[in-house]
Amino acid sequence: MAIDVKSTAPAPVRRLSRKDLQSGEPDRKVPFLARWRRDYPLLIMVAPAVIVLMLFTYIPLLGNVIAFMDYVPFLGIRDSEWVGFDNFTALFADAGFWNAFSNTLQVTALQLILFFPVPIMLAVFLNSVMRSGVKKFTQSVIYLPHFLSWVIIVALFQQMFGGAGVVNRFLINNGISPLDIMSNPETFKLLITFQGIWKDAGWGTIIFLAAIAAIDASQYEAAAIDGAGSFKRFWHVTLPGMRPIIVLMLILRLGDSLTVGFEQILLQRDAVGPGAAEVLDTFVYFNGVVDGNWGAATAAGLLKGVVSLVLVLAANKFAHKLGEDGIYKS
Repeated sequence: MAIDVKSTAPAPVRRLSRKDLQSGEPDRKVPFLARWRRDYPLLIMVAPAVIVLMLFTYIPLLGNVIAFMDYVPFLGIRDSEWVGFDNFTALFADAGFWNAFSNTLQVTALQLILFFPVPIMLAVFLNSVMRSGVKKFTQSVIYLPHFLSWVIIVALFQQMFGGAGVVNRFLINNGISPLDIMSNPETFKLLITFQGIWKDAGWGTIIFLAAIAAIDASQYEAAAIDGAGSFKRFWHVTLPGMRPIIVLMLILRLGDSLTVGFEQILLQRDAVGPGAAEVLDTFVYFNGVVDGNWGAATAAGLLKGVVSLVLVLAANKFAHKLGEDGIYKS
């Protein structure tokens, strides 16, 4: 039997035209002017935010050079003496710095243990509320403290738990010894932690409620058909669906962990003394702005930033090992 050579020969390859390449090539580089004409409305919209970010975030980072100088404001950066790492050496020999660092770590640990889980639990609770009216009212109530200043919140706590507050007046009228809550150095860290929970826990539920809303409802239906109760649906559906957001927020919280509330602590510092209330932010303020020791104060701030960066990178690396993206993919 004869074999038709023409029928078995491969079809000739058609050369793609320029139009085909432009329509089907995903990685084709678009010229700058073409991208500008296409995207200039969006660029104009984000320009104010970028300018503000540059002026108040990135350009001030250049001021960290003061950490390596004996900075005198009247001389400026150019004429101040360069001292290298002397400010860091003096900082590490300062007992006040280590007291502030220890207090900061203790407050951070309390906030991670007591504060961080509260918005998650509140979000799960609000999601389980079936009546829309009750949910909206509850959300409004727990969001409200976020918009109050720390001056108002500290005053409210003073009126409630201070020496002449409502709680102590009630205890005294009933023959019970009053409680020293607002001026007790031993419980001060717990006090500021619970103040933070009361102020911001409700506001923190917003992102977790959004994470729960993004979970496919069919997963809950399938779990219910399989006989899963409310706890098992939470454990096997809700919690895994929230896990990427929980990991992301935990990483961001670790990056901001050494910032534990400057205004809140400054307002109550005199009541308990610097031994219990001095943290890195107040240490920088009193050493730099008040005492004029700008070099050591900047060195403390720079050290705080470096530690925060290391915590973020380490936490993000650990998140990758757990199979999560974190704040960026590896």
